[in-house]
Amino acid sequence: MEELVRVAGRRWTIEECFEEAKGQVGLDQYEVRRWDGWYRHITLAMLAHAYLAVIRNQAAEQGEKGAATAPMRS
Repeated sequence: MEELVRVAGRRWTIEECFEEAKGQVGLDQYEVRRWDGWYRHITLAMLAHAYLAVIRNQAAEQGEKGAATAPMRS
């Protein structure tokens, strides 16, 4: 029973990840014509989503530490 609960909890996390990716990086914006095009789109969208997650976590850690943040450069 514990194993089932653990697996169900992981599935929920994965579903949330895909929902975020659909809204933030356009995971659902591709109209499938060929497999290789779909694969490239999904790969780049998930890479962009992972990058945003890392940046979000770094910003949260800096905020928790109370460190002064440098101004953004353009």
